[in-house]
Order: sequence, then C-alpha cells, then structure tokens
Amino acid sequence: MSCFPSFRSIRALGSIGTGTALAGLALTGSLICSAEFAARAQATSPSLKPGPQKPASQPPQYLPIEAQWCVAPDRCIQLEVPRGERQFSFGLQLRPPLKPLQGMWFDFGSPVLARFWMHRTPAALDMLFIKGGKVVAIEANTKPCMHLPCPSYGPDEQVESVVELGAGQAEALGIKVGSPAVIERFQPRQP
Repeated sequence: MSCFPSFRSIRALGSIGTGTALAGLALTGSLICSAEFAARAQATSPSLKPGPQKPASQPPQYLPIEAQWCVAPDRCIQLEVPRGERQFSFGLQLRPPLKPLQGMWFDFGSPVLARFWMHRTPAALDMLFIKGGKVVAIEANTKPCMHLPCPSYGPDEQVESVVELGAGQAEALGIKVGSPAVIERFQPRQP
C-alpha cells in the first residue's frame, strides 16, 4: 500500500512509496494515491517508469506493534503504526503476506480523504477505512501492483484511519461496513 498527502505545491522527494514517494509542501489535509500523481511522479523520477524495474535497494519496513484492535475478546489484531511521512508512504511495500491477526494502522489524527495504492506491495491486502469508531468502507483483496500505473482505493468520504490486513482477513474475522473499530494504543513492542 502507498498513500500520499495532497500538497498545494508538489516536488518529488525520492522514490514513490508504500508505496513510494511523497511529494511536496503545504499539506492540505487529504491523502491521495491517484493516476495523476503517479504520472507526475513518473515524469520527474526515472526510477518510476512503467515496466520492469530494478529490485528494491532497501528492505521492507517492519515497525513496532503499537496498537491493537480486538474484534472479539479472544481475537485481537496486532497493529504496526507508521509515524511520519516516510513510514506512511512506505507502508507495507515489499513485505511478504501478513499473518492472521497482524496489520498496519494508518492513523491520520483528523479526517482526510484517503486514497491508497498497492505499488510495490507484493501481497494482496484488505483495506478497512474507519471513521467515528466504525468501519465505513472496505476494499477487499486489493491486488498487488509491482509496476506503474496502479489503481487507487478508498471511499469518497473522509476517514480518520485505515487498517491494512492480509487479503481475506476482514471476512474471516467477521469485519463488515458498520463494524465497531475501537483501536487501543500501547507501548511499542517489536513485531
């Protein structure tokens, strides 16, 4: 997965990210991951051309477990929590499939229009979009996209956070649109 803050001014900051690259200056409060952004990024970064690409020069990121979402008293999803633009943009890029009850939580702090993509994310994911303590949208079994252009995913409404799980986990855990999503933060521990 990759997501990008939408900026008033855009300049490439490096390789695109979960993702890929973030761009820019002057955050407007929404996240995008669109074909338009990808096209702009491709035009300014030779490493983002469609077609075969060199293997990634950096390893996947593994972040500490800093939160959990208990969907039942005996079933809690352990969540890695990215912090800062780089970790947000890199997300689950280059990671092997997530194990059951593992995921990543993108907490935006306030409502944003969030769009995610699967660029350089080799394993299919379920993306759960959360607002007001409830799941408001689910993009199930989003397909890997190793080469640009890649489709983007997300609802046409603002959300407060997104949880990414391995493909099929939302259904296996009984998570549906309208399901409660109470995520608890705690002291970090390594995944």
